[in-house]
Amino acid sequence: MSTSPERQTRAIRWLQAYAALLTIALAVLFVRSGAATDGVLRVRGLIIEDEAGRERILIGAPIPEADNRVRTDEARVREVWASRYDDGEAYMGYYQDYDHAANGIVILSEDGFDRVVLGDPVPDPNIGRRIAPSTGLVINDAEGFERTGYSVKVVDGTYRVGLGLDSNRGGEGLVLTLDDDGVAGVIVGEGDDRLYLGKLPAGLGWWGLEEAFRGLLIARDGEIVHQFNGAGEG
Repeated sequence: MSTSPERQTRAIRWLQAYAALLTIALAVLFVRSGAATDGVLRVRGLIIEDEAGRERILIGAPIPEADNRVRTDEARVREVWASRYDDGEAYMGYYQDYDHAANGIVILSEDGFDRVVLGDPVPDPNIGRRIAPSTGLVINDAEGFERTGYSVKVVDGTYRVGLGLDSNRGGEGLVLTLDDDGVAGVIVGEGDDRLYLGKLPAGLGWWGLEEAFRGLLIARDGEIVHQFNGAGEG
């Protein structure tokens, strides 16, 4: 049985009207849904990949796990970091206690090394535990070793603010530090060989001086070999 052109036209118009009404209804639902959440996208975590499908940016609280991240891949840690040490097994033993999580954002290199971290807290370095949970910014080199960082942390109940520049093996080479207990200064050097310019309250700081200090101090092998203290001058 054939259908008249008039009936076909009416059917098409009904379909068009129905489609228009459905579109309007969906638009209203979308707008109402967006208004209910104030336009805020709420997610637990987000992974952004590059054009090759590599995980490059991790965002979350905590950040999501990523297959491409070296820090959480024990086999790659053993290969690229533990192999640098005479006793790689000892390094791996210490590494088990390191904290790799962060509430914030981690930018990974193509090879999966942490390059930039902004978080509260940030992860431990790959060479040891932090003395306290640290809030701030960390920048690592191409092999994942920390090269600079700006942080705020609480140590023994006291706030400590620091800006550090590290050597090619992650050791601190230059540090600007300010503590609420009165320590404020610049430290240059690594290990037990250091130069300190700043002020230290009596009994505080790395050398536990008996008197308040304000000046220049040089230490070799952990022992003070020179100091100029102007704290007592008028």
